[in-house]
Amino acid sequence: MGEIAEEFPVVIMDDDRCVVPEVELTVPKTDDPSLPVLTFRMWVLGIGACIVLSFINQFFWYRTMPLSITGISAQIAVVPLGHLMARVLPTRRFLEGTRFQFTLNPGAFNVKEHVLITIFANSGAGSVYATHILSAIKLYYKRSLPFLPAFLVMITTQILGFGWAGLFRKHLVEPGEMWWPSNLVQVSLFGALHEKEKKSKGHMSRTQFFLIVLVASFAYYILPGYLFTMLTSISWVCWFNPKSILVNQLGSGEHGLGVGSIGFDWVTISAYLGSPLASPLFASVNVAIGFVLVMYIVTPICYWLNIYEAKTFPIFSSQLFMANGSRYDVLSIIDNKFHLDRAVYSKTGSINMSTFFAVTYGLGFATLSATIVHVLVFNGSDLWKQTRGAFQKDKKMDIHTRIMKKNYREVPLWWFLVILLLNIALIMFISVHYNATVQLPWWGVLLACAIAISFTPLIGVIAATTNQAPGLNIITEYVIGYIYPERPVANMCFKVYGYISMTQALTFISDFKLGHYMKIPPRSMFMAQVVGTLVAVMVYTGTAWWLMEEIPHLCDTSLLPSDSQWTCPMDRVFFDASVIWGLVGPRRVFGDLGEYSSVNWFFLVGAIAPLLVWLAAKAFPAQTWISKIHIPVLVGATAMMPPATAVNFTSWLIVAFVFGHFIFKYRREWWKKYNYVLSGGLDAGSAFMTILLFLALGRKGIEVQWWGNSGDRDTCPLASCPTAKGVVVKGCPVF
Repeated sequence: MGEIAEEFPVVIMDDDRCVVPEVELTVPKTDDPSLPVLTFRMWVLGIGACIVLSFINQFFWYRTMPLSITGISAQIAVVPLGHLMARVLPTRRFLEGTRFQFTLNPGAFNVKEHVLITIFANSGAGSVYATHILSAIKLYYKRSLPFLPAFLVMITTQILGFGWAGLFRKHLVEPGEMWWPSNLVQVSLFGALHEKEKKSKGHMSRTQFFLIVLVASFAYYILPGYLFTMLTSISWVCWFNPKSILVNQLGSGEHGLGVGSIGFDWVTISAYLGSPLASPLFASVNVAIGFVLVMYIVTPICYWLNIYEAKTFPIFSSQLFMANGSRYDVLSIIDNKFHLDRAVYSKTGSINMSTFFAVTYGLGFATLSATIVHVLVFNGSDLWKQTRGAFQKDKKMDIHTRIMKKNYREVPLWWFLVILLLNIALIMFISVHYNATVQLPWWGVLLACAIAISFTPLIGVIAATTNQAPGLNIITEYVIGYIYPERPVANMCFKVYGYISMTQALTFISDFKLGHYMKIPPRSMFMAQVVGTLVAVMVYTGTAWWLMEEIPHLCDTSLLPSDSQWTCPMDRVFFDASVIWGLVGPRRVFGDLGEYSSVNWFFLVGAIAPLLVWLAAKAFPAQTWISKIHIPVLVGATAMMPPATAVNFTSWLIVAFVFGHFIFKYRREWWKKYNYVLSGGLDAGSAFMTILLFLALGRKGIEVQWWGNSGDRDTCPLASCPTAKGVVVKGCPVF
């Protein structure tokens, strides 16, 4: 309460209009500074939500279908708990009459407490990307990794973003032009959850509906999670001819094109693309078009034309191969200094990948260039006007900024600078003292910071105005891969410091803007972000370390049972990327010494495609559907493939269209009231049952053996077989 400057609601004049119409219609222009914020229940529910989401998301990280619980689930779930605590906690005041007086129950559960709880939850919902480094070193490269440097790398990658956020928050938070579109969904949801529901006869409240869905989802998940795992991916096309490689390739939902495959499992549906209930229809349409183009047109053509010797390898795989189709023994080309052994590599031969995997890298290149060009041609003029308006010194102050400056004290810049300088100093210490472990030299740290600080304002303006944020992972991998090749850990660390720190900065800035809209005291927001981030890192690290010790052969598909859920598909892709970009280096893969140099043409294709759409939209203005073709979304639709598989997309698209089109169009009021609540209940119920099954049965190896739990859950055993002549693979026919 010490941050409050004036304890009266602000009265807003009608002429104080926001420059962005969507903000004008969505965000309230009132504030009550007297509402308590840093309450006992805020700390309990906030830290509790952060711990639970951090544990669950890291727990699922290593699973074949890695369910991700978002902050929206916690945002909905804590509402009844907050109201319950407001009813049952004692209202007695402690240390009354002193400056330290407090109470466990200051009154009704209010929206400002709820916002801070959600900020804590968001810290747990956002994954700690550096966990990939732990997994790659310990589980794939089979190298020892001391806990302390691992923990320091994880915490510094998350905290570094605070510094960049502090430097640019004045320009990316305060101006009305920087409106961060995704926050308006949160603002609307807060409003809906705190409006007093009119109880109509025969209709359930949101809380009742949430609890029913939670219990039903919890009970149902024992089927796909334990008793009948085939429900995870039903590839019925393979049943017609299980001995045909072609039929297996077409029908397999996990190892092929997934024609007709479907999963009756919420974890399968939401594993990689997030909740389909939260996807706008236009985005779902673009994802569907992109998926069909890549999976059912580009991939079959490339495979059957044998581009890059496609038939020598599986039609769908994220593995790395030798030229004869056998798995590439990555560990054999590493010397005792954890560098590339050039002599052994020259003898072993170049790295090969499935043509689908090569195409997905090309699509990643195209998505990067397409995003930049799309924003420039479709949003360029508006972007320039908004940016110029945001940086004008004598411009009219946004109404929400005026309210915040009138009622609350700002966070001093030196708070951010201290965190930034201490963090960079700690990273430099890590790079020098633990150089044998992290491999990144001190100048690499400074270069990564330079890339992050250069791109944060640019990407920040794009994200704040268009909701699109091009990733830097390809840029960072390319740069350090050429400058400092043959060192896989250096490449991974450079990527997380150059890419993830910027991503974290944008997350913090976006949260600051949410607090700006909801009139949360900035210092309280800062405190919640810092504490939430620290708690999340500790839980993520502890959970990852525990699972690595608890689960035998975690991530090692050569030693795990065929029906194991602990296959770590996301870490596998990250590991392969570290081999391609770090150990071997981009020059030997995508450069003049590599097999896949032509993939670089995707950069040009990605840049040209949005320009063609823009020209078509200008040439045929009456055809409004043309402007809805979003090339970055369309091209990037399959960005999660691999590790995502066809069944994840087919199942997701069905649910997305049912709720995004039919329910939204014909049952609008139901959708408005229950849609997000349904998503949160399905997330929570599935997650809790999965953890219960693991703790009660999985750790003890108790299994139910029958046809519905067969080792080949996909029932397409030949989907990964090569079709080139003379290629010998265990379990596959030889042509």
